[in-house]
Amino acid sequence: MSDCVFQRYRQHVLAIVQELLPNVPEETLARVELTPTRDPAHGDMATNAALLLAKVARRKPSDIAADLVAALQKVDGVASVAAAGPGFVNITLKPDVMRRVLPAVLRAGEAYGASQAGKGLRVNVEYVSANPTGPMHVGHCRGAVVGDALANLMAKAGFAVTKEFYINDAGAQVKALAWAAYWRYLQALGTKMTQDDFSALAPGGLQYQGEYLIPVGMELAAEYGNKLTETDADGAPLPAPEATWLETVRGFAVAHMLTAIKEDLAALGVHHDVFTSEAEVLHRGVTDAAISKLEQQGLLYEGVLEPPKGKLPEDWEEREQLLFRSTQFGDDVDRPLRKSDGTNTYFANDIGYHADKVARGAQMMIDVWGADHGGYVKRMKAAVKAITGDTVPLEVVLCQIVHILRDGQPVKMSKRAGTFVTLRDLIDEVGRDAVRFTMLTRKSDAQMEFDLDLVVAQQRDNPVFYVQYAHARCRSVLRAAAEAAAYGDTDDAALASASLESLTSDAEMALIRRLAEWPRMVEAAALAREPHRVAFYLADVAGDFHALWNRGRDDASLRFLQPDAVEATRARLALVAATAVVIRSGLAIMGVEPVEEMR
Repeated sequence: MSDCVFQRYRQHVLAIVQELLPNVPEETLARVELTPTRDPAHGDMATNAALLLAKVARRKPSDIAADLVAALQKVDGVASVAAAGPGFVNITLKPDVMRRVLPAVLRAGEAYGASQAGKGLRVNVEYVSANPTGPMHVGHCRGAVVGDALANLMAKAGFAVTKEFYINDAGAQVKALAWAAYWRYLQALGTKMTQDDFSALAPGGLQYQGEYLIPVGMELAAEYGNKLTETDADGAPLPAPEATWLETVRGFAVAHMLTAIKEDLAALGVHHDVFTSEAEVLHRGVTDAAISKLEQQGLLYEGVLEPPKGKLPEDWEEREQLLFRSTQFGDDVDRPLRKSDGTNTYFANDIGYHADKVARGAQMMIDVWGADHGGYVKRMKAAVKAITGDTVPLEVVLCQIVHILRDGQPVKMSKRAGTFVTLRDLIDEVGRDAVRFTMLTRKSDAQMEFDLDLVVAQQRDNPVFYVQYAHARCRSVLRAAAEAAAYGDTDDAALASASLESLTSDAEMALIRRLAEWPRMVEAAALAREPHRVAFYLADVAGDFHALWNRGRDDASLRFLQPDAVEATRARLALVAATAVVIRSGLAIMGVEPVEEMR
């Protein structure tokens, strides 16, 4: 029997529907829902079955609803059923059915809420994938947290998840990094050359000028001495031809930056299963093979693109180039795979990378990107459809920019100027848990402001504090009960056997109903790819718990610990312990550590 009360009674609804209407298509049955009612006065749950079936059955929704009401009234555990609105059916369960949620939670522990909705489907979730050109900054943070929480959520819902980081180590930005690191190397060796003179030599100028590259230059000097330079008449180092040092310095700089990135991600609690190198994918010929496959399918041609709309870029030229017929797969225009210098476009390399994911066994791919990549979604989906024959879906989760505020003012950043706020700065200032929780308090495609002052404030408006405080209060009650020794064994296993009939107040039942929603919420959030729902749900759990706590302050009969009512106390301790379990289960998905007490 499922631990999810919503899933159990949905099965009852489906059984009744199939008895009433034996020929309902499976796709229609799959859309039948059983959801919490918005107002507890209307019942515990509601179904949309009558609305969905009306068209198929060619009957009025109200007539089907009446049949459902009559049948559901006979189901074990149902207290009452009523039709509502244009065809919804509200169901109220007997209190004991809802109370049985508590022992289910306590016996399952933090595994409560896990489901098999994903059916073991192998899902590759790729996120962060920051260019290895500098330390992680706060602009990377949201995608890191959203991607990590989404991967955790989908694993909880029964998907076989691989967390992946794509190392963009084969493009022009990494070449610019190599030139910047080479400049710091020359400085470490004591070059007399000015930065302006060196910048004039570098393709596109010296692009990365932050001090974070000084240690890289020093390590290069310690490793290679003058081997990568030429010298002037006085023996001072000068730049050598690019071909003699570029690959060495590029590899050295990328490795140094990637180590720093991994350390920053670890500080955020983010750990990837796989790091895939763009350069390595190219070296193995995966990209060439993917492009050849497209060519064999007749999906490539030499053509001339129409000029982009609006003001033309200065470097625009009308020329024939290799194009992919992406419009055949839902894109707006066909896309180029070769640059004017004959090298691959970023898009071509990304096709190879996604082909590599599929070759490694991915049955579904989810990419978490910044919102500035929104225009890239259609072409990438088109390419994946083409290379997989539309057998492996690609989904893209977009994350809007986060505006960091301090004292109510925005904090500006620039990686190239070296003036950005690093991710480590943010973690050091407010803590990992505050960063992760706050990043999930908005839907990923909505812009958000990260107020450095608010996230550390101990007040109700701060959801991090509000949820952690609820867990700390739960733990405080359970410690006090254990220390009193008057209430017997108070661990979760013992409380799972407590008699629960005394839990009758509106506030107690509201909290139980909320805990009952957790398995359904996990599944729905995972299928919608929306990990922020976990943060919202935990805030609701915390609100219900704090409301019950406050009721106890005003009404002594609702206090958790009552020496003269041991059985009632144990029932309330079961409720408190189950609340703590569910909060911990949700925080685990978010990658946030629950606190035992507030300091």
